[in-house]
Amino acid sequence: MSSVATKPEPEALKAVVTGLTQAVAETSVTMMKAQNYHWNVKGMGFGPLHDLFQTIYEDHFTAQDELSERVRALGAHAVGRYDAYLAMSKVTECDGDIDAKTMIAKLRDDQRIIAGTLQALASVAEEAGDMLTQDQAIERGRIHEKFAWLLDAHLQG
Repeated sequence: MSSVATKPEPEALKAVVTGLTQAVAETSVTMMKAQNYHWNVKGMGFGPLHDLFQTIYEDHFTAQDELSERVRALGAHAVGRYDAYLAMSKVTECDGDIDAKTMIAKLRDDQRIIAGTLQALASVAEEAGDMLTQDQAIERGRIHEKFAWLLDAHLQG
């Protein structure tokens, strides 16, 4: 069987690009938040949290690039401004001057937000017949759910 990947129709394409851009925005804001927490975490859990926050921000750095490249592959403009990201993101900034437990809870909640955004994107992409974006959204969603689980485990017991 031979087939060629095609772009969605214009209206569907707009919805897919909007979903991808939302995911980039939330991933980027969360990346900066994780790096901020990496710099500012303190207390008995410093070592493992410092490392976990670094793992998250490094993952998110790569993810924002891959998501933005998908926007470009679809022929759209990839937004690259933090003011635009902050305006559209459901994830909010934090100055990092908080205790480690609050950092973990906030970052866990952010991972859940991004996973939800990616789940919605997967549905939009499926409706548009864009299986490549759907696959990317599903895979990224799984990664964010795992980060949420890892962070949540730190809050147990």
